[in-house]
Amino acid sequence: MSDDLNRQIFKEEAYDLLRELEGALLELEEAPNDMDLVNQIFRALHTIKGSGSMFGFDEIAGFTHEVETVFDMVRNGDLPVSPALCSLSLQARDHIKNMLDADDAGSVDAENMETIFLGLKELVQGENEEQGGEEAESSEIEPTGDEQSDQSLHAFHISLKPQGDADLDVEAVELFFEELDRLGELSVLSRHRDTGTGWELHLVTAEATDAVEDVFFFLTANVSVDIHPAGATEPVPTPSTQPVDASKPESEANDSKSSVEIAGVPDEECIPKIGEILVQNGDLCEEDVHAALKKQEKATKPLGQILAEDGKVTQKAVKKAVKRQGEVKDQVAHKKRQEVMSSIRVAADKLDYLVDLVGELVIVQAQISQVISERNDPTMTILAEELERLSDELRDSTLGIRMLPIGTSFSKFRRLVRDLSADLGKQIGLSTSGAETELDKTVIERLSDPLVHLLRNSIDHGIESPEERVAQGKPAQGTIMLAAEHSGGEVLIRITDDGKGMRSEVIRKKGVERGLISRDAELTEKELLKLIFEPGFSTASEVTSVSGRGVGMDVVKRAIDSLRGTIDIDSKPGTGTTITIRLPLTLAIIDGLQVKVENEFYVIPLSLVEECVELTREQVNESDSGQRILHLRGEIVPYIHIRDWFEVEGDSPPIEQIVITGVEGSRVGIVVDTVIGEHQTVIKSLGRVYKDVEGISGATIKGDGSIALILDVPGLVRRVVAESK
Repeated sequence: MSDDLNRQIFKEEAYDLLRELEGALLELEEAPNDMDLVNQIFRALHTIKGSGSMFGFDEIAGFTHEVETVFDMVRNGDLPVSPALCSLSLQARDHIKNMLDADDAGSVDAENMETIFLGLKELVQGENEEQGGEEAESSEIEPTGDEQSDQSLHAFHISLKPQGDADLDVEAVELFFEELDRLGELSVLSRHRDTGTGWELHLVTAEATDAVEDVFFFLTANVSVDIHPAGATEPVPTPSTQPVDASKPESEANDSKSSVEIAGVPDEECIPKIGEILVQNGDLCEEDVHAALKKQEKATKPLGQILAEDGKVTQKAVKKAVKRQGEVKDQVAHKKRQEVMSSIRVAADKLDYLVDLVGELVIVQAQISQVISERNDPTMTILAEELERLSDELRDSTLGIRMLPIGTSFSKFRRLVRDLSADLGKQIGLSTSGAETELDKTVIERLSDPLVHLLRNSIDHGIESPEERVAQGKPAQGTIMLAAEHSGGEVLIRITDDGKGMRSEVIRKKGVERGLISRDAELTEKELLKLIFEPGFSTASEVTSVSGRGVGMDVVKRAIDSLRGTIDIDSKPGTGTTITIRLPLTLAIIDGLQVKVENEFYVIPLSLVEECVELTREQVNESDSGQRILHLRGEIVPYIHIRDWFEVEGDSPPIEQIVITGVEGSRVGIVVDTVIGEHQTVIKSLGRVYKDVEGISGATIKGDGSIALILDVPGLVRRVVAESK
């Protein structure tokens, strides 16, 4: 059971790392000189390799090691970043995912693995041939085998000491001994469970010091690690050792070289400069660094390059310093990752069940408050108010857990645009904004497929070929913009391309051909554009692997409708198309304003309410001659009567209430008989018969068990604004 759980945890973390890896590789393709991205990629591969080996995913560990080796060469400046390297690395990332999906089955597409190995080998050999160096043979990429190279053996003494008073997970620490044992011959001289003071280990291996140090990089327990050659008195500095400040006295510098606490990884400000490392290593003096820094102010070259060109230091020393700086950056990134990962994973169905329970609790709390309000018991009233406060906090906290930044899915779309545009022979770049915009996890999951359809449509139908774009005076590369932002109680997601746009006459012709509209139908531009969401509609002249069969856009419309959202199109021929999706923040619970018309109750999302004002009979009579408008502090605000909209029987009271709402810069009043007050609204879906009723987005259960309808304010506002034009 324990092994199965550990393997499952590894797989979940590996999937997260693969998503991070994909995003970093796509960014590296656009910024090949960004060493931070190279280090991020190396660390992700290194983590997958180390953890995979630890938990028995040997095939994954072996394959990942070969890709990691290539990026170690990139970190050392021995191999440049190229489009071919990024493409092969993305293929390798996909292969690792396939191996994870198949639970590390060694038979997973062995031909693809060999293709990746050969491609990486050609890149490395090609670079070595260009450099004319003698390292070509030793740098070749070969599939991992069990044979160990004939190297001299090294003996290390390893000391592990617990730090602090926190409970120590002994089994978690001793898991790393298996990894050490794979490096050579391991002897455990003393164990923590016997001595209570830690572990003393002796290792004989053909591996270098770096390989031994790397084993403990994944150790998160608060344990100090000392590694030094057997018989030596000074420990070997590990990657986690704090950089030595050359300006400090020698005694202080030596202190910083002592044992390293894995929990004490350096912070961002502790990352050493290249000049500091070179001085530290004794490669040059501080005066040379100061002179180079002054020279750098007038040039745009890196400091290391200036020093090498001036003959102050060798290129090899600069590469060594860059590698050391990269190691410290990796540790900082790893520390941040550990902080982010200091959480627990919860199954989605458990979280959904929790939200359902909170929803039921909110309903019960409303019932209790209503019963107590009918009595004159001060003590019970105080308790009811306290229960309401706790219920509010529990609701907000639970829903907050479900909120995720929409940017978590952006990297998948970048990969889609990259691969599909290459398949179609087009040059397309994807830019994103608003990645931090938070949305309910359920909404994000269900939104993924519609966004994929829309992006594929923009790539295939929207963006022209490079030749067409150049002929029209456009840049050869097209652009698709994916943006997200909050707007009141909604999230707006826009997909904008600078392609050829949509021509309404072509859409009308296709609509008539497919029997969707009659030849003499009078439709507005917006109504014509919305025909693309009809089942079977397609303007493609031929069927391709991407589109043309008339499926996809109607699926998008149904998916957005199921999320209680709306979709809108704006297109200009020759300029491009913008598709806007409006979605609610959550599908579970909202704060609402409860209102009443005759004997019917309605709820207006509180996030859209700006204020409430009175509407007298005189004001209504004044506006009867024309449009229904309210003069509010010098501003003209159109309004709509809920009584008329839903044909509620009965006469309006002498003084009605107008709830002023705001959506996307438009203000519209909603006229009701009475405003009751705030109401925690647990959203319930409407039945099939009522789900298409215009102006209603859902329902909720009131404290007395009766039903209140939730108004679709954005839909009502758009209707009123359209009629007022």
